[in-house]
Amino acid sequence: MADPLPSDPERALALTYAPPGSRRAFAALLALDDRLGTIVRTTREPLVGQMRFTWWHAALASLESGPIPAEPLLQELAGEAVTHAPGAALATMVEGWEALLEPDLDEVSLNVHAERRGEGLFAALGAVCGAAPLVPRAAGRGWALADLSRHLRDPLLQQRARVMACDALSETTATHWPPALRAVGALTQTARMDLVPSPRPHGHPARTARLLWLRLSGR
Repeated sequence: MADPLPSDPERALALTYAPPGSRRAFAALLALDDRLGTIVRTTREPLVGQMRFTWWHAALASLESGPIPAEPLLQELAGEAVTHAPGAALATMVEGWEALLEPDLDEVSLNVHAERRGEGLFAALGAVCGAAPLVPRAAGRGWALADLSRHLRDPLLQQRARVMACDALSETTATHWPPALRAVGALTQTARMDLVPSPRPHGHPARTARLLWLRLSGR
């Protein structure tokens, strides 16, 4: 199976920063996050969305123990990621996305999304790169909230997500990302750039230059 390359140019660039032996697993984890986000974006009936999330939760939780469904992404995760990030841990990302199916989103929903999607994904990314203990939990939370804020329609909820993202990412400003984790650092820096007033579009040369500096310096 070909590497599941991210469609976002800055996620694709971050992928090249991962250790060569980790890139397939790193890409598969990003693809999982995209797939779960697609369920939220394409669901009109919350019950249908919950059923789809239940299937993914069960499939991920049993990656090491049961027969793997004929789903290419699950096959890729089973072959590349679960040796470092257990399927039960990946299943927590489902819970983070499922929180967005609530009819009335609030700060509690945002926190659940940030912790289970963001922290869950970043812990898994750190694990496949061989340095999970060095990934700040706040980086995953801030990244998830910054990414979510770009897609929220309610201006008040969007602003709250942005404030929460800024608060989380402020805890990571002094972080020096070691070489093994510069792909994770690049995702964190992308989130930080998304939160400035009138952010440049993803892939803009100035943003790319900032990410290249992070690759060289770790900051």
